Amino acid sequence: MAQSNAATHITLPELVRLQADARALKLPSARPVRSRQAGLRQSRQRGRGMTFAEVRQYQPGDDIRSIDWRVTARRQSPHTKLYEEERERPVLLIADLGPTLFFASTGAYKQVRCAQVAALLAWLALWAGDQVGGLVFNEHKLEVIRPARRKKSVLRLLDTLANHQHRPDVPPQATAPRHGLDTALAEARRVAHTGSRIFIISDFMNISDNTTSLLGALGRHNTVSALRIMDPLEKQLPDSGQFAVAGPEGPIWFDASNPAFKKAWQEKVVTHERLLEDCFRTSGVQAATIMTSEEPAAALRQLLGPGGRIG
Repeated sequence: MAQSNAATHITLPELVRLQADARALKLPSARPVRSRQAGLRQSRQRGRGMTFAEVRQYQPGDDIRSIDWRVTARRQSPHTKLYEEERERPVLLIADLGPTLFFASTGAYKQVRCAQVAALLAWLALWAGDQVGGLVFNEHKLEVIRPARRKKSVLRLLDTLANHQHRPDVPPQATAPRHGLDTALAEARRVAHTGSRIFIISDFMNISDNTTSLLGALGRHNTVSALRIMDPLEKQLPDSGQFAVAGPEGPIWFDASNPAFKKAWQEKVVTHERLLEDCFRTSGVQAATIMTSEEPAAALRQLLGPGGRIG
């Protein structure tokens, strides 16, 4: 009989200590980048603007459209306008701590990995000079932390992550959920400012017919990435023996030696994978997977490519 020794939940002090793990990772900086002229080349960062920085003497290669003619006339020599591209932007972390994440066969429970990933990204964004906010939910509660460029905002987010997890002594209850992924996505669309960098951290077990359109609407004016938290059992059953999965009132045990059950399970997995793949492709959302057996910092190091984009 397979038992899990996975860590079930994570505390606020442990989430705060993830600052050390985050230092090796990098998100795009909020520091301004100089430009000779506003509007010559569209920024890859959505929703950014250009602000005037200074005027300096014309140099070979400067675009003549950036010449400041008033200063040129006054000083009797060509001078060029310089601009700064505004790189500060809100980073919104959507963290799913619903009942299906109260499970793991190895490593740490999915809700722990979700909280760890959100904490790492929050520290990274804060150090990059960006505004950090979050939307944390389980089946009973949904809390919004509006983006702000303050450590206090990050600490409030981490505290919410710690408090919204299910506890081993109080497992998820078999009650009708008031909040789910679709509710969170709809709320995120209301909260997010144009040009936000949005990470959705979930196991995406409860997608619906509306999820694709909600993701697409959220990504229309923002850069959205889906980070899927997954356990190895959700990909491949053991060859034999009993195993447990998360249920509304605690673990539910199954027998992997039953051929009929294994066939039905595999068909269900294949169907869900196809639906999820189609959902991400249609909505235009970048997606990546982090396993419960992986250390989140190591997984993010491989996923966050140049410019903080998921590879």
